[in-house]
Amino acid sequence: MNAKQTFGIAIALALALAVGWFGKGLQAPPGAPDQHTDMPSGAVDGPCPDGSQPLHWVAPMDPNFIRDEPGKSPMGMDLVPKCASTSIEKSEGQVKIDPTVVQNIGVRTERVERRVLERIIRSAGRVDYDERLVAHVHTKVQGWVEKLYVDYEGQRVERGQPLLEIYSPELVSTQEEILIAVRYREETKDSPFVDVRHGGASLLDAAKQRLALWDVPERDIQRLIETGETRKTLTLYAPSRGAVTHLMVREGMEVAPNSNLYTIADLSRVWVYANVYEYELPWVELGQRAIVEISYLPGQSFEGTVTHIDPFLDPATRTARVRLEHANPDGLLKPEMFANVSIIADAQDDALAIPEEALIRSGRRNLVFVALGEGRFEPRVVEVGSRTGDGWIEIGGGLAEGEVIVSSGQFLIDSESRLQESLQKFLSHREEEPPAHHHHEMMDMGS
Repeated sequence: MNAKQTFGIAIALALALAVGWFGKGLQAPPGAPDQHTDMPSGAVDGPCPDGSQPLHWVAPMDPNFIRDEPGKSPMGMDLVPKCASTSIEKSEGQVKIDPTVVQNIGVRTERVERRVLERIIRSAGRVDYDERLVAHVHTKVQGWVEKLYVDYEGQRVERGQPLLEIYSPELVSTQEEILIAVRYREETKDSPFVDVRHGGASLLDAAKQRLALWDVPERDIQRLIETGETRKTLTLYAPSRGAVTHLMVREGMEVAPNSNLYTIADLSRVWVYANVYEYELPWVELGQRAIVEISYLPGQSFEGTVTHIDPFLDPATRTARVRLEHANPDGLLKPEMFANVSIIADAQDDALAIPEEALIRSGRRNLVFVALGEGRFEPRVVEVGSRTGDGWIEIGGGLAEGEVIVSSGQFLIDSESRLQESLQKFLSHREEEPPAHHHHEMMDMGS
């Protein structure tokens, strides 16, 4: 037998076997399971833990990249099977997610606990003068400035310190009247007539009263009476301690009773104004503690008290001005400084609270995801109460102390569950399509 005959016999045998196998497949009884498509539940050759075939294959880093068969993701990573037993399931209001997916999307949990809640209202503030400690220096006589003792703004003065001297013709004439009244009183003190004796004393009292109304100190009046020497200038003294904030006089200037010569502010106590939004105003009360921090003094804070709340709002910013009082013995708080203000509202000692980031606000209700273990999560409607400034919120109902809730990644859980539910419906719909439809698709793809 030559080589050509041997090759022909081999070809004939192969064709016979193929025809026999194909005929056997055609003779399979109706309803027999397809070993390539409908794998028995007890099979162990599938990639899923129970040996079944996966619903689909997905990229590890991109859940939107889905294929019907294994392969590589756009990043070159092996596709991961999504099995029916490990996919997301919803039953009785619960969501079940593969623990691997939970880990990949970075889900963090917190326990519902009872804690002290302090509501902190934060705002930007501005340091200002305490208006009750601001004094204005005026003269009550007309004259000319002869000498300035305090001659620049910012200079610190003490109560009773000389500020300036003013020459006034009225002052000189009144002093001379006092000296005349003193001599007349001495000459008439032994008069037998009561009216004469009282007349000299009355003239002296009237002249002294005029100097007192011009703010001439009593000691200067007594010195005038004792020495008999008049002074052509009037010395004005500081009415309080503090710093000169406005200086509106120079030597040689003419001044009148309506002139404001000095403004002196005592900075040992200052006001801080903070703008509080209208929705936070119900939490602000008089007497509350407030902390002020200045950017140029890092790590240092100043404690004060809420002393006034404006009864109206700024229509542009929708805020009300809140005034705080702060002791300032070292002068570190300077007017017109900007500050960070924290108003400490009334604390709740035993409040059920969760992290504010765990709350999902849908507009009509507030939700949290309760972690039940083994990848199971339950959405829970809760009642919320007061909110603190440090990331915690009070729970009025819907949760119990010790329950575990999702504090980070809850939006991914919700979106993942919705996505997987849609994919399962889509893939189920494709599997239910008639074979002819798939046959036409294959024909179209081949054409």
